[in-house]
Amino acid sequence: MMSWDVVLFNSKQKIVTPEDVDEEQLVPVSFALIFEGHFKNIVKHDGHHEIKGNGFSIDYFDNGESSSNILLSLYGESAIYPLIDLAIKNNWQIFETGLGDMIDLENPSKNGYQNFQAYLNTVLNKPSNSNWFSKLFIERKK
Repeated sequence: MMSWDVVLFNSKQKIVTPEDVDEEQLVPVSFALIFEGHFKNIVKHDGHHEIKGNGFSIDYFDNGESSSNILLSLYGESAIYPLIDLAIKNNWQIFETGLGDMIDLENPSKNGYQNFQAYLNTVLNKPSNSNWFSKLFIERKK
């Protein structure tokens, strides 16, 4: 199963686009420690962590160090909503790869989950090279 990926940012700057990020405005924080205080069910295996929620999960890696951003792999559209709540509470911002843009935390229903699903459907429904080759071979024989 493919993940829907987002990046949490802890920055003093209001990030409009990722290209505009001022690295001097980024503030390191222990995301994993905050996650542990917020989420009830986190399964840990070495550096891999999985937040398990009702109908969703969120995967991330923790090396024990603070950072100004963290990549999260989401499984299930409802995974975005507790992250948005946590982002608002901690003044974080979320970059969403399905949109290729920052999520509007005040209007979270406009997220890139549909873009992610469309991409996933394209990838999963794409014929394999062998099927394409077989069709080409059969047509050449006619």
